[in-house]
Amino acid sequence: MLLSEQIVLVTGAGRGLGHSIARAFAREGARVVVNYRSSRARAEALADTLNAGSLNSGSSIPRAVALQADVTSPEEVAALFAAAHAHFGHPITTVVNNALADFSFNGDARASADTIGWDAFAAQFEGTVRATLNTTQAALPAMRAAGFGRIITIGTNLFQNPVVPYHDYTAAKAAILSLTRTLAADLGPHGITVNMASGGLLRTTDASAATPEAVFDAIAAATPLGRVVTPDEFADAVLFFASPLSRSVTGQNLVVDGGLVKD
Repeated sequence: MLLSEQIVLVTGAGRGLGHSIARAFAREGARVVVNYRSSRARAEALADTLNAGSLNSGSSIPRAVALQADVTSPEEVAALFAAAHAHFGHPITTVVNNALADFSFNGDARASADTIGWDAFAAQFEGTVRATLNTTQAALPAMRAAGFGRIITIGTNLFQNPVVPYHDYTAAKAAILSLTRTLAADLGPHGITVNMASGGLLRTTDASAATPEAVFDAIAAATPLGRVVTPDEFADAVLFFASPLSRSVTGQNLVVDGGLVKD
């Protein structure tokens, strides 16, 4: 299925990386569900901008809708999928699991091994693993019926390069990599692919706003491209997993960090 034929849910798209991913899909002609939990004004502003761009290009088809849902809630996710179907007249074909439980990438303020509590891990697992399970299960009936589906999870290069031991965040992302691969094996016979795109530190998202400039400089100096990847550059890699170019790719983890980590 061409990108322009897809209806794409981007969770946590009201801000940060999700904002860039939603814009990238809309640029390619996809219809986009801009999901948000609390960033209503920013999500609705993005949807308005994407729809205005569609009208300016001569298309009368609305390209985006902003829909609220806490993706850790199965009931809210089910309502989200129903609302998206009602709005566009077709079910969601593609899910980008981008939503991130509240987290600040500030190594100086991280919890260390002797102080971090299980509540921090539980929050990250809820926001990452449970949320992905909820969206996947909500998407499956329509994807199976169509014989087509694209599920994309967002990971991290801290698996391979734990330069800052964000114990809770990295553990949850590692779990979602495992789920990505088991889902790929389970859902492949139905024409559904499941892949992960993993970034490093991005310049700049809401989550990385607390990162000291010296850290950005150090990463850029260690990266073959000599710079830190931007959210827009990362979003383009996400498009690959949704596009026909990746039709035979599933269960994979693509590291998008300018060549910093070799996997």
